[in-house]
Formats: sequence, structure tokens, C-alpha cells
Amino acid sequence: MTVEIVPIERLLATTAKVLCSAVFVSGRDPDEAFRNSAVTALQTAQLPAALSRIVRWRVDPDAACVEVSVRLNSSTVRELVSACRTSFPGFSADWDAEATRLAGLGEVRRTACFNGDQGAIILPRDSDRHLYFEPVRVVRGPAPSDSWLPDAMRDGQALPANELDRARQRMSSVLDAAMADAQGHHAAILVAHHGHLVGERYAAGFNADMPLESWSMGKTVMSALIGLLVGRGALALDEPAPIAEWRAPGDARGGITLRHLLNMSSGLSCTGMDEPRAAWGGSLPDHFLPYAGAVDVARYASQRAAEHPPGTVGRYRNCDPLALSAIFHDTVCNALGEDPLTWPQVNLFDRIGMHGLVHETDRWGRFIITGFNYGTARDWARFGHLLLHDGAWNGEPVLPRGWVEFCRTPAPAWPEADYGGQLWINTNRAFPLPPDTFYQYGGGGQYVFVVPGADIVIVRQGHTRGWDGAKARVERLLAQIMAALDAR
Repeated sequence: MTVEIVPIERLLATTAKVLCSAVFVSGRDPDEAFRNSAVTALQTAQLPAALSRIVRWRVDPDAACVEVSVRLNSSTVRELVSACRTSFPGFSADWDAEATRLAGLGEVRRTACFNGDQGAIILPRDSDRHLYFEPVRVVRGPAPSDSWLPDAMRDGQALPANELDRARQRMSSVLDAAMADAQGHHAAILVAHHGHLVGERYAAGFNADMPLESWSMGKTVMSALIGLLVGRGALALDEPAPIAEWRAPGDARGGITLRHLLNMSSGLSCTGMDEPRAAWGGSLPDHFLPYAGAVDVARYASQRAAEHPPGTVGRYRNCDPLALSAIFHDTVCNALGEDPLTWPQVNLFDRIGMHGLVHETDRWGRFIITGFNYGTARDWARFGHLLLHDGAWNGEPVLPRGWVEFCRTPAPAWPEADYGGQLWINTNRAFPLPPDTFYQYGGGGQYVFVVPGADIVIVRQGHTRGWDGAKARVERLLAQIMAALDAR
């Protein structure tokens, strides 16, 4: 069997999906979204420089679909092969055979289509639009009467009017400068201090009501949803994960618990971008496969082999949260008899005033929670305040008592002690924030930082085009924000 070294059909599938979501979920200009997001979603594995030059795209507003294509002639094949060799210089391959394979494909097309409140979905290679579930409308509750946060969320620390004005003036200068930097690649920045909105900025063409790509920040949302199910007694943190494929006698995966999955310590076999290209065993690391095809994410997670004993190796891999997504779906359907597509809105989002979050699904109706997530900066700030207040909102418990503490406690198998229960922890001062800070992180520089000791929540959403330098830019921005708040 010929091995695909340059997985052009998968790369086009990702490009089509991200562009479709940008247009139909976010409402972005397609030219801007293609340039800033669609061809850079998988970082270097997507060969963005080459794709941006050779890919053509077409938006069909009537069908709510996006098609991307590339004509593979001698010139475009040469560019793709050269880009791949440059991106992975130590990788040895039969490049002549790969060039011949690519040239034989002729024109390659991939399509993604919008399905309402379930977002955009990658179609299979034959463009069959059939879904294995019925899309539903997610009814969102009324907008909160308070445009930001209820007074009770300020814990008696409401800033006096003169201090609030000074904080907003200082923050205005910081955020104006950040947005004026063309190399900043910021889409949205929001800063809240003691429950007050002290700074908020959006790039040209963006606004506060626009759900933006949030990528892996959705993992923390799945942790909260699992927490709700644990609180109801439908799941147990330290019992074997309820996945039928792992229950056979003698299966090495039988000891995997929800705790292991939440801590990303399951030991399942799943290659990642941090491994050498030769170790992938395919054209993309396993970690990226759910973003590059019409993948059944429950099957993807449940059929992975055991590589390490559960709880012994901590590493960032999408198989663990996608197993949680499958468990969530089946538990809500089978144990509660409710609709998993609307359950998060009713049981979590409406309770804290989040009305712009879109979790996209696969063709089987399961959330691709590891990355295909869209939310407004204010939605993410509200979620950050839920975490800041130990899972309570306006004085009422939403998440089970102690769940946030579990999520922000270092997972035992992680050597750097910087990851908890689908939540990053600033124990090693990866960012210029106090060590009690914990945060959500999504690819390309999507962040929600929660600083408990200073009562600060910071949201930064950016373009994947600026992925390579995002961390350094965010570090600089955070230092300036903390200085402006005199909270270092």
C-alpha cells in the first residue's frame, strides 16, 4: 500500500472546515478567514505557505457549504513536496514516488457544510452530506439582565468609581497598542478585575457577539460537563471508564478511569506533533486526525491500543478528551434519556449567561470537543469566572464542590506538574502571572487566564496565522496588563 506523505485530501478537508465555520458560524469575511485561519489550523503539518498559494476556495451561501480544491500539476506537486521536505528536514522518504502519487490525483476537492447549531462538518471524500444524527436547534435562554456579571460575583470587592475609571484608562492604552500591532494577530482581548470589565478590544471586522475559533479551550468545558454528570451520580471519577470496547476480560485498557482521561494520563497510543515525523506511522500525527477528515470521534478514541499503563505517563493527546466526549454523549442519552446536543446549554451555559458558544460535532452527533469550538470573548470570560468562584455562579453552586480544585491540581503523571483535569496550571511560571494562575489554552493562541489571588480573568483570542509567535506576544501582553492593574 502506498503511504501518503503529503496528505493533500486531509489538509484540504481541514482548510474547508475551518473556512466554513469562520463564514457560517463566526460571520467572518472569507478572504480574511482563509488568510488568517483556514490554512494554518494544523500549524506546520498543514504546509500553510504552499497551500495558501495553490488552493482555490468557493463559498456556496445557498447550500451553506465551502469547497476547497487544488489542481495537482508538475508545479503544484513540486511546491507541496518542497514544503514538506522543508517542514520535516530530518524525515527520509521516497520523494520521487510521492511526487508521482500526487500528480496522479489530478484535481482534489474537499467540502465542509454548515448544519445550524451543530456548526460545520467535514464531508467524506465523496462529498456525501448524509448525517448519522438529526441536527437540532439549540435554544438559548434569555440574555442576562446584567450585561456583564451579577453584583454577587464581585465578592464585595467592587472597585470604587474613581479606581475603576483609572483602571480602564490604563487598560485602554495597553489594549489600543496591542491591537495596533499588525504582528500581534489578536482577534479579541478582554480583561476583568474584581468582576468589573476593565478592558475589551476587537480587531477590525470582529465584535463582541462574534463566536471565534477557540480550539482546545473546549476541553475544559467537557471537564465541566463530566463534573456535572459526576455530581448527579451518573458517572464516577475513579471507576473504570464506561467504554464497552475496553471492558473485555484482560483488556489492558480496562483500568482506565475518568480521572485518567481528565488528567490525560490514559496511556492510549496516540502520536503527536512533539514526536519525530517518522514516528507518526501515517501522514499526520494521530492527535490531528479528528481535524482532517470525516472521523467518528468515538470510534477514534475507543479503538486506540494501550501503550502505557493508565496513570503512568501524562501527555497532551486528543484521544483522552474525545473518549470523554463519547462517554458524555452516551451517558446523557442512555442514563439520563436526554439530548446531548442541547444538554450543555440547558444545564451549564444558560445558568451562567453563555449564549454564543458553539460546539461542533462529527457526522454522528458527538462533540469534537478537542478543537472545533467557537465562543465569544464574553462567553469565555463568564466561564473563567465560574472557575474563579469554585464552580459557583451568583452564589449558587453549578459544578460539584471541589471539582474546580480537582481540575487545577497537578496530574500525578505529568512531570512538569503543569496540567490538571483538562486545565493548564502556571506552576512553572510559563506565563508572567502568579503561580496560582490556571488557564485554558487553544491552538494558535486562544487563552482564558484565571488569577485567583488578584481576582483577574483575561481572555485572548487570536489567529492561527500567528501561531509561531503567539506565546511570546501573549506573555508581553500579560505583563503589560498586570502592570496596568498594579497586580504583579
